[in-house]
Amino acid sequence: MAAVMKLKTLQGHLQDLNGFEKPKIHFEQYETPAHIAAIMLYNIQTQYEGLEDKLVLDAGCGPGSLSIGAALLGAGMVMSMDIDGDALKIFNNNLEDMEVTNVDAIQCDFLNTSVFRWENYFDTVLMNPPFGTKNNSGIDMKFLQMGLALSCDSVYSLHKTTTRSHIQKKLKEWGAKGSVIAELQYDLPATYKFHKQQSRDIAVDLWKVQHPDS
Repeated sequence: MAAVMKLKTLQGHLQDLNGFEKPKIHFEQYETPAHIAAIMLYNIQTQYEGLEDKLVLDAGCGPGSLSIGAALLGAGMVMSMDIDGDALKIFNNNLEDMEVTNVDAIQCDFLNTSVFRWENYFDTVLMNPPFGTKNNSGIDMKFLQMGLALSCDSVYSLHKTTTRSHIQKKLKEWGAKGSVIAELQYDLPATYKFHKQQSRDIAVDLWKVQHPDS
């Protein structure tokens, strides 16, 4: 199905959004670059019809590029979750600036079991989860597993290419199925004091993960 907007137009809108003002290392806050968010969302819609008229969840939404992009591509409704109130303030300002109305932002811990009330509730779950570096080892897999629990169709998630075999192993353990549907270069700017380089390219995979009977 064709997208309601050209890829270049979508990327232009996402480039106009405000990002984190003071990113917090304990939440591993990195922005999803506009070109990656745009390609990810455009592929999900044009290849899998995963956004238009769908009920979408953006897990760990940050300032909201995936949520807003999904809404611009015709999502029926987007629920966006983040643990950080400061990020959600920026997100809500972005929503106002873009005049997007079908997005609902909620402050909560996505990994808290209380979100299970939405089990199998969402058509499409989007996420650019924390990569699990520093003190958060394994958090990327916890995000993916929770996303799978809340989805009744597909989870689309970005992960470092170096974790590909680990993810394949985990999916087998969970009885889920998944495949890499795009390989991308994540230009990670120097965000924190411990970053020595101005920026570095990280190879990332866009995964589509589903329940076995989907």
